[in-house]
Amino acid sequence: MSRASARRRQVPATLAAAMLDTGRLMSETRLSPGRSGNFSARHGQGMVITPTGKSYDALSGDDLVLVDGEGRCEAGAGTPSSEWRMHLAIYRARPDCAAIVHTHSRHATALACVHRPIPAFHYMVAAFGGSHVACAPYATYGSERLAQLAVKALGPRDACLLANHGSLALGADLRAAFDRARDLEDLAAQYILALQAGRPRLLSARDMKIVLKKFRTYGVPDMEEDAG
Repeated sequence: MSRASARRRQVPATLAAAMLDTGRLMSETRLSPGRSGNFSARHGQGMVITPTGKSYDALSGDDLVLVDGEGRCEAGAGTPSSEWRMHLAIYRARPDCAAIVHTHSRHATALACVHRPIPAFHYMVAAFGGSHVACAPYATYGSERLAQLAVKALGPRDACLLANHGSLALGADLRAAFDRARDLEDLAAQYILALQAGRPRLLSARDMKIVLKKFRTYGVPDMEEDAG
């Protein structure tokens, strides 16, 4: 990664505050323990991303790293997360995405380590934009190969697992991406419990199509159902 210029630009105050709030939540909830995982927010043609090797509860605004759309890091900044290629590739592929949270949360990572996607065992799988949550094949962390595999596993969906690694969640802002990462972890825990209890009965493609349609209008009164 090259440096963009000799003068460092500051991360906008509101965006810096949102980044630090997300770091606090990651630390308090232990969604991604210690220094594991990373997160970013779209900024202009590039992004603001967390630095490598720093605990979330110790983050300051000066630690945040601006990366432009060509993958160039601002001069005077720290070293961005090793996964900056993956984040940038997702922003390029998904113009609807404004924030990304990558975690090593316990249950989602456990499923990723056995290369098991999350099928339609519960209707809330549709909350991630599809009838299942895919698991990307393994590739070395920080590599361009992992970046491309992650983009493919996501497709139009807002979350995926990364084999032998962790998970990704996308959102319209940092809080939405964080909430989606937390919801994915809860769903992964439920799926593991269901597997322990027996063989989960999966919802049909028709069932999931109906739920996906309902999620697209979630929060809008369903007049036909209400009338009944």
